[in-house]
Amino acid sequence: MGSLTPGVGDRDHAQGSPDAAVTLVEYADYECPFSGRAYPVVKSVRERFGDRLRFVYRNFPLTEIHPHARRAAEAAEAAGGQGGFWPMHDRLFEHQTQLDDAHLRQYAVDAGLDADRFAADLADHAFAGRVDADVASGEASGVAGTPTFFVNGVRHDEAPDFVHLVAAVERALRERVDGRARQM
Repeated sequence: MGSLTPGVGDRDHAQGSPDAAVTLVEYADYECPFSGRAYPVVKSVRERFGDRLRFVYRNFPLTEIHPHARRAAEAAEAAGGQGGFWPMHDRLFEHQTQLDDAHLRQYAVDAGLDADRFAADLADHAFAGRVDADVASGEASGVAGTPTFFVNGVRHDEAPDFVHLVAAVERALRERVDGRARQM
């Protein structure tokens, strides 16, 4: 099994408490249909575990097969530069077949972002380094396709469906409880 490199830190986009018992990290591609299918699964897993789960998203655009993936990843990061990463993230997955520049700009407007700043950041590739860093961390972690998940730093090699992700999170929760019991 692979392990997450680097571990989760301040630079990551995270939902949930840093003190959550379990951290679920996803490497995904906004244009990938498999990542698209995982999007509602992750939402359901997050709802099921609530405060016990922190979710982290990292970009891993598969540019050889998804021509808009890189641009979409930069768009999410540009939105993040204005505090709107998660609304943009959601729009990109909810509209995977509409990732051209005109749609990206409209998503920025819909998210209440400064559309001119957003467009300038995209044109300048202002957040390309951020996307590159995610890709490099994915490669260092053994990511070869999307989506790829890590549960508390360990690659989840089972299917990325609700049943398997829930089981993996429940195992991690049990391991944490067992570890605490041993320390007492």
